[in-house]
Amino acid sequence: MKSARMVERKVVIPNRLGIHARPAQLLAQEAGKYKARVVIEKDGVEVEARSILGLMMLVAAQGTVITVRAEGEDAQEAVDAIVRLVESGFGEE
Repeated sequence: MKSARMVERKVVIPNRLGIHARPAQLLAQEAGKYKARVVIEKDGVEVEARSILGLMMLVAAQGTVITVRAEGEDAQEAVDAIVRLVESGFGEE
């Protein structure tokens, strides 16, 4: 049996307002496109990337370093897409 692949990358939140409702929704939608289980971690707290409320509870302000972690067959694609979304400032800047 093939083992699940795990990928992780750190990324800095660039937008002025950080992860508020709109970016949380965009992150959850992006994570939902993949089969891999995707989590976002900040300061040791890990939440499901598909959970808007969980993402908002991270209180990830501008300049915060988060870790995007995915496990599953399309983990690399999921992490790459989410990191691109974060680096884009969620289209706010």
